[in-house]
Amino acid sequence: MITIAVASFKGGTAKTSSTIHLGSALALQHKKRVLLIDFDAQANLTTGLGFDPDEQESLASVLLGEKNIDEVICPTSVEGVDLICADTWLERVEVTGALASDRYSHERLKELLKGLPYDYIIIDTPPSLCWLTESALIAADEALICATPEFYSVKGLERLSLFMQNINERHPLNINGVLLSFWNKRGKSNEAFLEVIEETFPSKIFKTKVRRDIAVSEASVFGAPLFISAPKSRAAVDYTNVTEEILKRMKVGR
Repeated sequence: MITIAVASFKGGTAKTSSTIHLGSALALQHKKRVLLIDFDAQANLTTGLGFDPDEQESLASVLLGEKNIDEVICPTSVEGVDLICADTWLERVEVTGALASDRYSHERLKELLKGLPYDYIIIDTPPSLCWLTESALIAADEALICATPEFYSVKGLERLSLFMQNINERHPLNINGVLLSFWNKRGKSNEAFLEVIEETFPSKIFKTKVRRDIAVSEASVFGAPLFISAPKSRAAVDYTNVTEEILKRMKVGR
């Protein structure tokens, strides 16, 4: 089992879309069993797969010892993909109940995921350097970093890099790569942004960039990945190709 944390330090980087499409590509194209975890209280991954976060249990109740993890796993419409939904309770779970007094509470997620019957677990983290993101990175074998070719997204990568370095000193973590979305190959500042990213995460930029595509937004409305809603779209092609790159870069067995 390989656990992947999908992270960014800014919203609007296609982090959730990348989580959905990486998981779906692994299941549909590589015949792997995948568990997606929505670990962001905004619950965009949950709604993006057609679930109502107000009607589902999240990992909050499991982290607090009130439920077993198998009780909060939901099958999705994508064959081979299951989901643990998010809710607003996640936002303050670390200061609730027994977690509030546990100095090692950020290790809890890693323990909960051990032994689950999946080939891949992919965790969609909040766009901030908070307890939830730290817990996900500690639980992960691999990290996928999402960014867009614009100033605030690229500058946020510097703080994310320092945050990951600190975690990596205690918990080995392979930074698999930096995925750029909303890509326009004619963008005037592309080279400048790529240079900054290369300085922050040397040799980590994927060759494949996900091009801007209205089909991605439409897929969210349908509650299904592009491979089902628009399999011939250019973004579907990009996500297929970047999944191959991600697999080739993994440090642990596939």
